[in-house]
Amino acid sequence: MSIQFFKDTLFSLITIFTFLGINILPATASEKLTVLLDWFVNPDHAPLIIAEEKGFFKKAGLNIELIAPSDPSMPPKLVAAGKADLAVSYQPQLHVQVDQGLPLIRIATLVSTPLNSLVVLKDGPIKSIKDLKNKKIGFSVGGFEDALLSVMLNKYGLSLRDVTLINVNFSLSPSILSGKVDAVIGAFRNFELNQMDIVKKPGRAFYPEEEGVPPYDELILVAHKNRLTDRRLRKFVNAIEYAVQYLINHPKESWNSFINAHNKLNDELNIRAWRDTLPRFALRPAAFDRTRYQRFAKFLKNQGLIKKIQPVEEYAIELP
Repeated sequence: MSIQFFKDTLFSLITIFTFLGINILPATASEKLTVLLDWFVNPDHAPLIIAEEKGFFKKAGLNIELIAPSDPSMPPKLVAAGKADLAVSYQPQLHVQVDQGLPLIRIATLVSTPLNSLVVLKDGPIKSIKDLKNKKIGFSVGGFEDALLSVMLNKYGLSLRDVTLINVNFSLSPSILSGKVDAVIGAFRNFELNQMDIVKKPGRAFYPEEEGVPPYDELILVAHKNRLTDRRLRKFVNAIEYAVQYLINHPKESWNSFINAHNKLNDELNIRAWRDTLPRFALRPAAFDRTRYQRFAKFLKNQGLIKKIQPVEEYAIELP
């Protein structure tokens, strides 16, 4: 039997098996990708969890490791240092960190609207932002939250000098419920408002994007800017898009998958947060609005949070 005859026979068999849909080749190993979350797992991360639970990552040939941080400020810095592949971050934080020299770039969006808000008690004396004069306002992270508050106050003829700022760390809802402060800035509209409503002390939110702050992406995914040729990244983003489509089309089934993976989150707060977050996920995670990013960079520059406005290509991209 000649070698050529053997080759021809083998080729014919492979062709037949391929036509019949039978895979006779060894399966390729999944490619590992490490993703650092911005916080503990919560409904904001639904596309990531659903992509894992429904097998979208696996179908893309990816083995994803999702890691909640011990220090929420570290994930982007670890990506910049090459210690992780991707990090869940925030558009405002991206601008500031790129301005500081970190080699980060946005490759996808998870939540495409702001979640940040200024919150007061609904039944309290503050009916308008102008009522905050001489009041105490709690915050958790200085810098960006100060800038948001400043712009919102300025619209009503007030400034930061007209209020007292109190650092309440991440105890936003408890601080306003206990009367320690009259308002809080930095409250996420899908969480803190629900926390307050559950204990029968509903809140009233003032939204930055309605009070002079340019709209921005709340949650994004960042990579090291020198890793953009890594083919795993596009596979990852595609899997996220499939997950978002599944979330929108099958919200109940998605919730069941989410709590099956994280059963400790099956409570009233997370049920409500899930409902309120669902319409805010980016339907096209890879896509981004160049003008929107430029406009927000200009806002940060005017507020003194960044030194210069970088070309958008330096910190945000739509992967090919």
